[in-house]
Amino acid sequence: MITRRSLIAGALAGIALPSVLRAQEQPYVLGTLYPMTGLLSELGSIYTAATALALDHVAADKRLKKPIVLKAQDSQSTPQGGAVGMSKLANVDQAPYVLVGLTGVAKAAEPIATRAKVVMVNGGGVGPDLAGLSPYFWNIIPLADQELPTAFGWMKRNGIKRVALIYLDDPLGNALRKGLSEGLPPIGASLVGEFSAAPSAQQFSAMIAKIREVKPDLIYVASYGTQQTQIFKQLRDNGSTQPIMTYSVGGTPSVAALPEADGLLFTSQVADWDATDPLTRRFVDGWRAKHKDNPSTYAQNYYNAVLLYAQLLERLEKDGKPVTGDLLKESIATGTFDLVGGRARFSANGAIDMPTQLNRVQNGKFEKAS
Repeated sequence: MITRRSLIAGALAGIALPSVLRAQEQPYVLGTLYPMTGLLSELGSIYTAATALALDHVAADKRLKKPIVLKAQDSQSTPQGGAVGMSKLANVDQAPYVLVGLTGVAKAAEPIATRAKVVMVNGGGVGPDLAGLSPYFWNIIPLADQELPTAFGWMKRNGIKRVALIYLDDPLGNALRKGLSEGLPPIGASLVGEFSAAPSAQQFSAMIAKIREVKPDLIYVASYGTQQTQIFKQLRDNGSTQPIMTYSVGGTPSVAALPEADGLLFTSQVADWDATDPLTRRFVDGWRAKHKDNPSTYAQNYYNAVLLYAQLLERLEKDGKPVTGDLLKESIATGTFDLVGGRARFSANGAIDMPTQLNRVQNGKFEKAS
């Protein structure tokens, strides 16, 4: 897998230009603010690999007058790291377009980016409050409230009446808690237990004992990273046999590799790796060649985020306009874009309109659930 170190090395190599040419031939800057260390470094590796693949394809197409150079900062999976990283990207690296992930990181970085008029594109965080966060903030992933109707549909079809929730006490966890408490009654179901976990928690036996007492038909888990996999493992090890459901973070390699996650249900955007359109084929075939497996929807999102930037740059070049955050923002708001998965348009609040599906972990693989 391509590492953050190799990406940064390539980026730095691209800026060694003679001073007399620098003003007119300075490359375009793409910033990334990924969790390369910390609880969610697994996701940062996926984001990085997808970004690298897309940059390879954009360079091979030779449709831009200047190259794109990567400037990468590590959010360390924390809001504080996100704020520090965005400050460097905006004020030192002068990146007009930055890819971000994780709800808490994005919310911490947003005020800095907005003041500097830096466009942020999120392909990983799904907190509903990321919609309308800033005129400069755009989501290329469906948010949690856009995923929940698919979950509710499955629950209704399968007669789920009693739902227990384990949620991380952070902005995303609380947003999913709110979405479930509001969305379950209309389908004739209810939350029969709400169990919050601190970000550092790794032991859940006492919580699981309480979950057994409320006798749920389904357990919904709103967590991520190593905590999420520990919850799945301990639920099964402590005798919980009910279906377990989560949101799109269920589609990560560490979850697929966990025997106790077999049968897990998770929602995500629609992904068809067998689609025959040229964009999807190039992405999927390129990913399989490099990583010997199918991509995830997270990889699709960050690949698409780079394609979006290239298309924006191409339009500004064609119109003879400079690359600024304001002009990038305006072009996103008024344009339609060819991405993996189809043509996309963004709503006024920065959300992308994209269908969702329910998936299942089965024998270490992901498959669409009926």
